[in-house]
Amino acid sequence: MGRKSTKENKNIYQMTREDLGLTREKAAELIPGFSPERLEKIENERVQIRPEDVRLMAEAYKTPGLCNYYCSQECPIGKGRTPRVESKELVQIVVETLNRLNRLNGQKDRLLEIAEDGFIAEDEYEDFAGIREDLERLQVAISTLQLWLEEQMARGDLAQDAF
Repeated sequence: MGRKSTKENKNIYQMTREDLGLTREKAAELIPGFSPERLEKIENERVQIRPEDVRLMAEAYKTPGLCNYYCSQECPIGKGRTPRVESKELVQIVVETLNRLNRLNGQKDRLLEIAEDGFIAEDEYEDFAGIREDLERLQVAISTLQLWLEEQMARGDLAQDAF
């Protein structure tokens, strides 16, 4: 049995493994091509984690949110472009998504007015910025629903061929 870590600044990869009650040795058995030493280097940030490492860990740990974390927080391309998505309950996701859709439904005529001449005039910019913000929030709601589906499939609660 491995020792319990006392490190205060654990990264998400170590916290996820420990939350699952896995030692590095057990986790390495689950992740193709990994050794306990490789996990230790990733968890202590002595090596740069690669996207394929994250994908393998997410699959082995049945935690698809690791991929979103990596893309939104660590990936040089995705960071700042990919929204951070948190796990939520289905009811909350649906309410947030429908709320965003309803809000955008009320703004569609204004968006058409803004886009009609092919550019955004100075007096239209504030309205356009608000609509863009609501579209970004809808994107996050949709991504949250996608994450929820991936989590359900990873746990075996939904069949992958159902979608």
